[in-house]
Amino acid sequence: MASVDVTVRGAGAFGLSVAWACTLRGARVRVVDPFGPGAGASGGIVGALAPHVPENWNPKKAFQRDSLLMAQAFWAGVEAAGGLSTGYGRLGRLQPIMDEAGLALARQRGLGAQDLWLGKASWEIVEAATAAPFAPQSPTGFLIHDTLSGRLHPRRACDALVAALRVRGGDIVTEAYDEGAVVWATGWRGLLELTDALGRKIGDGVKGQAVLLRHDARDAPQLYAGGLHIIPHSDGTLAIGSTSERDFDDPTATDTQTDDLIARACDALPVLRGAEILQRWAGVRPRARSRAPLLGPWPGRAGHYIANGGFKIGFGMAPKVAEVMADLILTGQDSIPEGFRVEELTR
Repeated sequence: MASVDVTVRGAGAFGLSVAWACTLRGARVRVVDPFGPGAGASGGIVGALAPHVPENWNPKKAFQRDSLLMAQAFWAGVEAAGGLSTGYGRLGRLQPIMDEAGLALARQRGLGAQDLWLGKASWEIVEAATAAPFAPQSPTGFLIHDTLSGRLHPRRACDALVAALRVRGGDIVTEAYDEGAVVWATGWRGLLELTDALGRKIGDGVKGQAVLLRHDARDAPQLYAGGLHIIPHSDGTLAIGSTSERDFDDPTATDTQTDDLIARACDALPVLRGAEILQRWAGVRPRARSRAPLLGPWPGRAGHYIANGGFKIGFGMAPKVAEVMADLILTGQDSIPEGFRVEELTR
């Protein structure tokens, strides 16, 4: 490729998705990552695309809702272009209701979802028996079932984005100099670099460990139980995650905390007992100080932009992040919501 309009630094969920959105609009794009696509947290195994609760509404929750509603068309387009599966499926989520107070709160949130989710998804109470055998243990016998949640396989989604980009003429390399607009989607280490460059705490990394089991529940909804995400994948595997570790020495090392994940998942869902362990995984997720994605111009650096801070919701936010960043970079249209801007953390 002789020259490019947009250089994207970082080949994770945000970097590849922004590159894809820019490519679809006719831009010539190069993605640069010295470690290769999906080498960081975006190359994980969990892939929960799940919304926050439909109450105490704010711009972050609205952005996330819009992105989850965009997800099916976004990932279908990636798959059609590159010919690889992302493992995407909007199959919903089940959560146990622990007591009468939780049951009353769930009903209240269900009413909120009717309005806040625009009639395009629901938050309902169902009997646990109707979801057996893939139903989490519930003391009340009831579950929350939301239809906004989806899942994908993170590693496969990165591979699918790479394939789609290459079909459309995109370049994915380990080294290159900056050309055109430059998007920094460099994960948790990029947040540390931003902190140093801007002289204010911008964000850091939170390590997470997860486990992949052989258990085929590919048509079942994901579960959120006991603080765990339990995600059946389309390939007959099932992911359990994850820990949240602010202090760590080795970003990719796993330890006995993965045994605890398995034990807790089996307590929540006894059908998992005895399932073969296929992989133990660890990585560091980029967490902005604001806990929202950081989007927009790099303060004081003309022509440079930030797309970072996906933390646990990076793939769920990616379709909308890609759209608003492509708008900003290619046309100057700024639709980044309050609370997402880098400069807000420098004041």
